[in-house]
Amino acid sequence: MSYFYIFLTIVLTVYGQIAIKWQVLKAGALPEPLPEKISFLLHLLLNPWIISALLAALLAAVFWMAAMTKLQLSHAYPFMGLTFVLVLLGSGFFFQEPITLFKVTGVGLIVLGLVVASQG
Repeated sequence: MSYFYIFLTIVLTVYGQIAIKWQVLKAGALPEPLPEKISFLLHLLLNPWIISALLAALLAAVFWMAAMTKLQLSHAYPFMGLTFVLVLLGSGFFFQEPITLFKVTGVGLIVLGLVVASQG
């Protein structure tokens, strides 16, 4: 069950990143004047999708705590590297961001590190 909690932590974390990026793209660029910046960010904080992303982060933390009751942190934490893989794929799929050889290589190294670190 602990690995399922880690899985939920990862999925909720990735969801939050994708949802925030989606809504920030819809909102446009951050204004330069400070009062407008504050208004812009407050407006984003009241956006239902942003609220759902924040709730996802809270739930991810709850599931992470559940996983920590059974697993060593040094064993479990490398799995969080999977968020890099999923965010890279999600950014390419949802936002047509380029998935370059350098990004793939970097994420590949992260996955290799995950495999090595999770062995012990």
